[in-house]
Amino acid sequence: MVRTMSLLRALLRTSRMIRHAPRLADGLPPDDAVLLDAPDDRVGPALVAAALGEYEPAAKLLATTRDAAEWENRDRYVMRLAYFAHSRGEWLSSWLTAAPRDPDALTVKAELAVRRAWDSPVRTERLREIGPLIDAAAEATPRDPVPWRIALDHARGIHARHSDFETLWEEALSRSPHHYGCHVAALRYLSAQWYGSHRECFDFAEQAAADALPGSLVQALPTRAVFARMEDTALTGAYPCGPLERERTDAAADRAVALSAAYPAGDPWPAEVRNLTAYVLVRQGRWEEALEQFRLIGPCATSFPWNRLSDDPLGQFLDTRGGVRIQVASMTPLRTRTTGGRRPAH
Repeated sequence: MVRTMSLLRALLRTSRMIRHAPRLADGLPPDDAVLLDAPDDRVGPALVAAALGEYEPAAKLLATTRDAAEWENRDRYVMRLAYFAHSRGEWLSSWLTAAPRDPDALTVKAELAVRRAWDSPVRTERLREIGPLIDAAAEATPRDPVPWRIALDHARGIHARHSDFETLWEEALSRSPHHYGCHVAALRYLSAQWYGSHRECFDFAEQAAADALPGSLVQALPTRAVFARMEDTALTGAYPCGPLERERTDAAADRAVALSAAYPAGDPWPAEVRNLTAYVLVRQGRWEEALEQFRLIGPCATSFPWNRLSDDPLGQFLDTRGGVRIQVASMTPLRTRTTGGRRPAH
């Protein structure tokens, strides 16, 4: 009898998947339309020019963000350009030769140096050597929080004391109190994997989110704290925690879902937050909400957090998205009934 019931449940689950999976693909772009870390319309042309060895578009773009105090965009573009220069840096070398004191070139140079040092087997020694490059970038653009975000990443790698970290954090806050990149860098330092604890990480993230401006990505910072906690557990299976931690985890996900809903579907700006939110919702077993995040993500997959699970982040994103769709389909009743319990008329 038990075996028969198990077989019936399996058949019912399969029937649900067959019936509902195609419909649940509505709003999801096909796999070949999804792009990983696609550049936006502003930095894209600068990257194309850099591939041709031309630095002028990148210089103009970063100068514009600096003059207009577009610190969030500036941080993203600095990271994107430094990532490109990691493998193709001729254009950056030409830029620095032509304008060795250019504040934008110095900022990209500092970011690139930190990235390369992090990849080194002698990370700490390399990072200590490049401190003057970060200082030069900060001195060249005094109002800019981006060099201080770089300094916070640098501090984590050189095992900076809490007092030194707090000094850097105050410098970053004085330039941009709600800068998302600086908050993420600080959260990493305060995580249990580095120099803090789960409680310290959560407390910092929740306070920052409560103080954040409407629509600010900082509101999703507690979801980053949840992810840091999840990284301490197995990357698959249930997320074990007590009632209080479960409550904080649910509240973090709820806040991120609300933030995501404030932006248009397919918007590249909140894409990383949406990718992270989808992952956290999957780990919580909140399948329908996760599927909605994948719809909002549209074609904008991001490396983080999927690169923490696989060397193929795009493949991991697509596999997870497909698995969520199948899970939701298997949970959906075969037939929809009216309030009175009768089958709908055909």
